[in-house]
Amino acid sequence: MKKLLSPLLIAVACASTVALASEATVKKAVEAYLPGAQVEHVRKTPYLGLYEFKLGDELLYTDEKVSYIFAGNIIDPKTRQNLTQERLNKLSAIKFSELPLDLAVKLVRGNGKRVIATFEDPNCGYCKKLAKEMQGMSNVTVYTFLLPILSRDSAEKSRAVWCAADRSKAWGDLMVNNSMPAPGTCDAPIEKVLALAQKYNIRGTPTIILPNGERIPGAIPVAQLEQK
Repeated sequence: MKKLLSPLLIAVACASTVALASEATVKKAVEAYLPGAQVEHVRKTPYLGLYEFKLGDELLYTDEKVSYIFAGNIIDPKTRQNLTQERLNKLSAIKFSELPLDLAVKLVRGNGKRVIATFEDPNCGYCKKLAKEMQGMSNVTVYTFLLPILSRDSAEKSRAVWCAADRSKAWGDLMVNNSMPAPGTCDAPIEKVLALAQKYNIRGTPTIILPNGERIPGAIPVAQLEQK
């Protein structure tokens, strides 16, 4: 058995070395083609012999010789899954335990066992849609970071919610019933949340963060959120 296993282990090790060498070669070639670019996460994909690499917040593809660079989404026609977006979600995962939850509006329904975090703007139409749909979710805790990036009065509305006696109620009334709370005068952590969003490269609302760190850009049906 040892005689059989030794050549097999050597073969596996050699294959891994070749793969790493190829990925390093691709990275070097892409960086030569795009001077000054920060190329990350180079990996050979299981489809079409393509290599993927992350450039900023985009996932791009190339062949082994870097003859061409492809931009766009790869879709699995059988499952209709956006493989590019799924991969980007994994690469941009956030360590949930590192989120400063004291800067978020906390809403608890039922036993609050399931936990998610969201980044939302009070003037975001998709955020309002998400808020209405999430009213049907039970046994969940939602930490909402107020991220005023869409309109001039987004910061004013965010401050009003934060300064309300019952923040979660004020946020729910605003997003579901379009009921504006009284103007706020307290010290709301708006700048800190903006800095947090910049740190994690969050540019749109809503952005949902799951406990495993996966981020979901945009609103999704609650049934799909329940599954995740």
